[in-house]
Amino acid sequence: MTTDINTLLTALYVKIDDWLGRPTRIGRPPKLTDAELLTVAIAQALLGVRSEARWLRFLPNHLPGAFPYLPGQSGYNKRLRAALPLLKRAIRALARDTDLWTDTLWVIDSTPVECGRSRPTAQRSNLAGWAGYGYCRSHSRYFWGLRLHLICTPAGLPITWALATPKVDERQVLMAVLDHDPHLLAERPGLLIVADKGYVSAELDAYLAERGVGLLRPSYRNRTPRPGEQHLKPIRQLIESVNDTLKGQLDLELHGGRSPLGVAARIAQRILALTAAIWHNRATSQPITRSLIAYDH
Repeated sequence: MTTDINTLLTALYVKIDDWLGRPTRIGRPPKLTDAELLTVAIAQALLGVRSEARWLRFLPNHLPGAFPYLPGQSGYNKRLRAALPLLKRAIRALARDTDLWTDTLWVIDSTPVECGRSRPTAQRSNLAGWAGYGYCRSHSRYFWGLRLHLICTPAGLPITWALATPKVDERQVLMAVLDHDPHLLAERPGLLIVADKGYVSAELDAYLAERGVGLLRPSYRNRTPRPGEQHLKPIRQLIESVNDTLKGQLDLELHGGRSPLGVAARIAQRILALTAAIWHNRATSQPITRSLIAYDH
């Protein structure tokens, strides 16, 4: 591992350990602490080691002595799945610790998260009933899996996210996400959201206007263009770039999850890795906020 990834992991461990404080669990403390678990999970995502068994063999050779105890593959898998609420809290804690958190411009989009390709997989998978068939307009292809609905700042910092079946309307997911965490809007008066044509809806417009939130999106061809619409394309491409980072560098679609909890934990692991890299880049005044190049080898 390079000095850059070592520096990031050291800073992360100190930050997460300080954030978690004293453990609240009753009984004997685990051999691998929660702070160590999150640090190990972030490093795995950044270095692109998808196999958990291979990752646990890789760590002692490249970071000898960094972690006094490492569980086996089964134990690590169970800890990671059980840590989904902790992963979500860590994403929020790191995001809040950056100057990007209070940005009053958001970009939103959804992207496919494929979970299988064969028909027997779709019929027998534990994800059946949650995952489903959908169509990706960007790549003109059908897929079986979920959609990741991601809200982020123009710099790529994840604000909030949700996984949903492809059959659920994007506009309904957005309203559900904002209803679930109303403090996000309360903290940002004058918030403006940039989206694509999939978010055209009188119901959504009324919902956001009632909460003092503006929505910029392209109009359909048979409608009069809205003011400022000509400037939307470069901004909307930012979310495509963030999705490309998640898929191309953090292997979003190669998550390997086989259950709802397993998929959700692995998606959260990758979003946490992206958030951690942005947090460290801002803290160290790196020229490119969302760059992972220094940490992926």
